[in-house]
Amino acid sequence: MMIEPHSNLLSCIEINPTRPPVGCVIWLHGLGASGDDFAPIVPELRLPDLLPLRFVFPHAPKRAVTINQGYVMRAWYDIVSMRVDHHADQQGIDHSTQLINELINDQEKKGISANRIVLAGFSQGALMALSVGIRSRNRRAFFIALSG
Repeated sequence: MMIEPHSNLLSCIEINPTRPPVGCVIWLHGLGASGDDFAPIVPELRLPDLLPLRFVFPHAPKRAVTINQGYVMRAWYDIVSMRVDHHADQQGIDHSTQLINELINDQEKKGISANRIVLAGFSQGALMALSVGIRSRNRRAFFIALSG
């Protein structure tokens, strides 16, 4: 597999199989992490040659996170409070949704159909994978939400 830089607005690690990909997994990290955290999992999956998949590990934008005393870190959105009725930053979620949709559109332009794109996420990335997937007009292969 080859690791290639990604040219979209949202910086990513893109890992391509040696054969033309038949599908794509876009894997979203959690709060304070980066795409680097999950990229090492690809060789551990030991996917058969008959299942050439592209993996895209985007890096969330850096932003101040209120519950972490305003510390700037990679985050898909701000967490403003631990109160259930007022904890998420909808504007940040909407912005990250737009960025993730740009990644999805890029994969479609590269020949991967919407129904062969998997959105996966861990923690804050799990919320984003589900949020983007549920609100999308195009059907995805499926979603993976870990520790969401």
